[in-house]
Amino acid sequence: MAGLAELLVDAVDSGASIGFMPPLELGEAEAYWRGVFDAMRAGERELIVVLEQGAVLGAVQLMCEMRANGRHRAEAGKLFVHRRARRRGLARVLLAELERVAVGRGITLLLMDTRKGGEAERLCEVLGYTRWGEVPEYARSGDGTLHTTVFFYQRLVNTNVPKQ
Repeated sequence: MAGLAELLVDAVDSGASIGFMPPLELGEAEAYWRGVFDAMRAGERELIVVLEQGAVLGAVQLMCEMRANGRHRAEAGKLFVHRRARRRGLARVLLAELERVAVGRGITLLLMDTRKGGEAERLCEVLGYTRWGEVPEYARSGDGTLHTTVFFYQRLVNTNVPKQ
């Protein structure tokens, strides 16, 4: 858990728009991961992590919709790569694995949101995600500035779901 907590603190400290405000205390990061592990045990989430020689370099979560009418969709969330490992293609690797896991769970629609103008927005565009909207002043940055959030979706090929 220590490596995941350190990854989360690094992401927040580097300005990632992932729901936390800097400075993020290590204890708060650890409490967050305990909640993630609880959600995993309940079958609500999947966690994908990139490790290198035991060090956590990146992570992403598949946050599954548990209501009956939405079990075909999930959200790709909390995608982050440690500053020391950026520009190595790890975000693409994480998303590719997330999509593979999603298809294995019967997910056919993947949602993602991110700060407008950020690297994750460009990544979604490059990977062929479809932009479906923007909401101005949706989230607050560490400096207090409100910023626009962009919403994307990706349809996933899934041979386990009957065509309609």
